Amino acid sequence: MDSDLNVLGEPLEECGTDPVTGFYRDGCCTSGPEDLGSHTVCAVMTAEFLAHQASVGNDLVTPRPEYSFSGLQPGDRWCVVAVRWLQAYHDGAAAPVVLASTHARALETIPLAVLREHAVDVPPDPGALT
Repeated sequence: MDSDLNVLGEPLEECGTDPVTGFYRDGCCTSGPEDLGSHTVCAVMTAEFLAHQASVGNDLVTPRPEYSFSGLQPGDRWCVVAVRWLQAYHDGAAAPVVLASTHARALETIPLAVLREHAVDVPPDPGALT
């Protein structure tokens, strides 16, 4: 089913469980009709990205217990809104992206080539990294 595919056309992999991410809080960047914001990009938080998000009114650091949200810190993986990630990209503050865990729906907003520029996935043949 297309809703379970990542941007590489493969089955969507888990993004993060500590803290538990995803619009549905299932650890995956799964998306559906209820996800109007398209929380589809599995991003690895950096201090720069978090600061950028705060500067545009998207505070991802402050805990919000009423939403079972403990706040994020650098190194956390989080399903971010595609438009917010693209905004950070245009502002020079894009967070690294885990392609295998980024939902195919993100491609409606962000070209795959742009996501690949910030990919932190390990290729099937790690020998290619040498």
